[in-house]
Amino acid sequence: MTISIQVENVTKEFTMQYHRTLKQMAVASLKRLPLQEKFLAVNDVSFNVEQGSSIGLMGLNGSGKSTLLKLINGVMRPDTGIIRTRGRIAGLIATGAGFHPQLTGRENLFLNGAILGMSEAETKRKFDEIVEFADIGKFLDTPVSHYSSGMYARLGFSIAVHVDADVFLADEVLAVGDRPFKKKCMAKMQEIRQQGTTIFYVSHATASVRAMCDRVLVLESGRLNFDGDVDEGIRYLQYDDADDDEENEMDSELGADV
Repeated sequence: MTISIQVENVTKEFTMQYHRTLKQMAVASLKRLPLQEKFLAVNDVSFNVEQGSSIGLMGLNGSGKSTLLKLINGVMRPDTGIIRTRGRIAGLIATGAGFHPQLTGRENLFLNGAILGMSEAETKRKFDEIVEFADIGKFLDTPVSHYSSGMYARLGFSIAVHVDADVFLADEVLAVGDRPFKKKCMAKMQEIRQQGTTIFYVSHATASVRAMCDRVLVLESGRLNFDGDVDEGIRYLQYDDADDDEENEMDSELGADV
């Protein structure tokens, strides 16, 4: 099988500042307290993803999921290690990423499409489909600074899913939006999956991971501590679907974050 994503011994380090003002820094120095601390957001992670696979990336908040996704997308570079990807990468790693607040939805549609690798001709060809899917109506010609978080999600997701990509990255893209929109998003992602696109899907929602993915990776404090079966990965995380029956029922129906 063709390898779509190859991650070899990848590490990404950040620095956390404890004190911001000069006074605080001076006091901390007198007390011999640390002014900053380095931490590994991604720590020596390695795995391969075959073309056409659907991978669920899970872990508690702060485990390094979004950082790893940004490294794969090329938004960040690893400090050590190698990441190789094959083909065009698209997706949504942050709601409204690449949007200019003073531009209208229409203008941002073309701007974001270009950022995701679509030519102007390709964007024009798919324009009506993108607008129909986003369903933001008269707000298309309004500056996106006036948009709600749900409208940001509608437009951003709609642009991303209409890119002809070999790899689709999705970071909690269904965490914002109403129920009908979430259901439409899940249906579209299933369609992308059936087309043979590699999907790398970050989510806390067990029902959507079960519906979308055939393999789960679990990050803990930046380390890849599980790589295998979906149900086993969920059990490894000790996610208990029975904790909230009402929420689980909604999650199962939508196949999305609720």
